[in-house]
Amino acid sequence: MKQIILSVVVLFILIYSWKSLGQETIYGSNQGKYINILDTKIYYEEYGNGMPLLLFHGGFGSIHDFQKVIPKLSKHFSVIAIDSPGHGRSEQSDTLSFDLMSDHFSHMIDLLKLDSINIIGYSDGGITALLLAEKRPDKVKKVIASGVNSRMDGIKSEVLNSIDLISPDFIEANQKEWLIDYRRKSPEKDNWKKYITDMKRMYSNNVLITNQTLSKIKAEVLLVFGDRDVIKLEHGIELYQMIDGSRFCVLPDTPHEVFMEKPELISNICIEFLTN
Repeated sequence: MKQIILSVVVLFILIYSWKSLGQETIYGSNQGKYINILDTKIYYEEYGNGMPLLLFHGGFGSIHDFQKVIPKLSKHFSVIAIDSPGHGRSEQSDTLSFDLMSDHFSHMIDLLKLDSINIIGYSDGGITALLLAEKRPDKVKKVIASGVNSRMDGIKSEVLNSIDLISPDFIEANQKEWLIDYRRKSPEKDNWKKYITDMKRMYSNNVLITNQTLSKIKAEVLLVFGDRDVIKLEHGIELYQMIDGSRFCVLPDTPHEVFMEKPELISNICIEFLTN
């Protein structure tokens, strides 16, 4: 019975990577571009005008995570939605880590000749956003980090335990829809097992962002969590206390997948924070 319950939890970790499969109204509709960063081709799409707003998606996901909020956000900002290395339509790098992803995006800011930027990071993307904010105080002005954790033990135990189940064999047996979607997008569709292995290795370290790094962040930060998030709210409060001047927001009746489940609510919150 425990194996069945954990399998269901893993399903929810992956399901939003392929929800509405074949019904993408934003992602992939804007003739995306590739940019070569550290010998890796990174895919991105641009929408709207105004101050640049970078979107960093969640683990096992892609730009598709933001498909329901891009239309509204692009009315206020120049949205740059990016597939992280190994995710979506981007190429895989030699390995994968949160530091590596933040380094790639730091280079991307310079290659695109962006001046001041804001970032919305969801889940894993929130981790990358906070790391990038600490590295690039010259560029990153505001960060919205939704469902973010600085340590793996900040994740609720039932979800944390389920991550141990993820493996190439598990994916083949239980997540065929996710695998179909990954192969459909990835330029290295036959190398998906390396991606899964790299992701598991990335999650093997408990500390993802040190307290010292968090304390050095100069950007304005809004931390957003659902009251039914997979992240422990007490861990969210720890982050709030560590990041000087940050703001803390808990959304009622909301799961981890806020950008899919509550797109109107989170869009309004993002716009208000970023424009004031």
